[in-house]
Amino acid sequence: MPRIAVGGFQHETNTFAPIQADMTAFETPAGWPALSRGEAMFASVDGVHIPITGAIEVLREAGAEMVPLCWSNATPSAHVTEDAFERITKMMLDDLSEARRSGLDGVYLDLHGAMVCEHVQDGEGELLRRVRDIVGPDVPVAVSLDLHANLTEAMVRYADVIDIYRTYPHIDMGETGGRTAKHLLKLIASGGRWAKAFRRTEFLIPLNFGCTDINPPKTLYGTDMMGLLAGDSKLSALALAMGFPLSDIAEVGPGLVAYGDDQASADRAADALIGLTNAHEAAFGEKIWQPDEAVVEAKRLLAGPGTGPVVLADTQDNPGGGGTGDTTGMLRAMLAGGAGDVPGGAAIGVFNDTDSAERAHQHPLGSTADFDLGGKLFPGDTPLSALFEVRATGDGRFTGTGPMWGGARYEMGAYARLRRNNVDVVVGSAAEQAGDQSMFRHVGIEPSELGILAVKSSVHFRADFEPLARAVLTVAAPGPVYADPGSLDFRNVRSGLRLRPTR
Repeated sequence: MPRIAVGGFQHETNTFAPIQADMTAFETPAGWPALSRGEAMFASVDGVHIPITGAIEVLREAGAEMVPLCWSNATPSAHVTEDAFERITKMMLDDLSEARRSGLDGVYLDLHGAMVCEHVQDGEGELLRRVRDIVGPDVPVAVSLDLHANLTEAMVRYADVIDIYRTYPHIDMGETGGRTAKHLLKLIASGGRWAKAFRRTEFLIPLNFGCTDINPPKTLYGTDMMGLLAGDSKLSALALAMGFPLSDIAEVGPGLVAYGDDQASADRAADALIGLTNAHEAAFGEKIWQPDEAVVEAKRLLAGPGTGPVVLADTQDNPGGGGTGDTTGMLRAMLAGGAGDVPGGAAIGVFNDTDSAERAHQHPLGSTADFDLGGKLFPGDTPLSALFEVRATGDGRFTGTGPMWGGARYEMGAYARLRRNNVDVVVGSAAEQAGDQSMFRHVGIEPSELGILAVKSSVHFRADFEPLARAVLTVAAPGPVYADPGSLDFRNVRSGLRLRPTR
């Protein structure tokens, strides 16, 4: 029976965002489980759709003895503070050292792949280096990563196998953890190691265009990658990352890694997949709407055929990419453009504004009050000061129901539904992207019955909202999750890297 250490440490770092991830951010996340250690980790992640849960299920079925380390996650933001990184890493490594003294056959880690710290550009690479120092060269280390990982040389060097999500929205997180655990079990059983080949592109892919529901990612992760895996019996694993283009580090960008029984097989698959990715460079793009024109287009679409709401993605204020969740540009355009006049009315959410949410709780339902809504965290924005009707309040505690966040136990703090000009505004007390319909239903809004629905999300919302939508428009209101990385002032990227795909 193999003895395997299991843990995780996740953060997606937008180095252009205004707020860092300190220790509190890992101890009190809004959606995913909070920092947990030891045996408590198993209960904390149980039933939640994340990679470590899928890995635990596979390892349990295989009869492995699992040694829990710790698991933590913070909502995407600017750099992880040195204090937070070192404290969480110390927890993990202290427990790993203790486990190593009693003997270990393998290590599984649930990481993101785009963690940037105050003192280290490559958070995961540094963590894996320290893990390898403890377990030595003979204990296999398997790692699952987010599709938005910035694969680095250190990650590939210190891990024996890396696997990566194949969907964006990430509806295969548990599956990826399970697949990675199976790789680890194979390595333990064989006692050997696979040859590996690492490649990366020389261009960045904007977040919105890495969605696997559209091409070219749909083809790359579908027929292209699956065809390569099926076509070579000596190929053991193949993983592709779209990169996280808002991390200003030398090794930012898309990358892939292939594993095979021999170096020739790994190199052959890696060369083929990087060639296909490069060939698609010019196709990574679609129209990005300005807020005012998006409202006009939504009203036009609602006057035509179809059913369901027009969904507007407030992509640049996506907390899932480091947005503050409180910018007002999209809401201002909705109010100015008469979004609430359409059949079914309009809604936007979720605003991250504790002051406004708590103020709503101080007023009777149906009453009106002055609010200074949002506009407090992103430089250059200002609160929207106006009268709003208090339509509903909640405690912010509910369970996700959609294909990505199903089972997530949300802790969003004081929660409220405000209304102005027939536009409902969902307000919470934490930065969490609107990727699950439960976030609206918690205060009595049925998304399918709306005319226009604006969500503070880039792509993840599509898993739960696109099936009910008449149309989806991606909108670039002001915010730090920049839709065009080519507009940013990068300081640390490698020479020759193209900041946007060449068309």
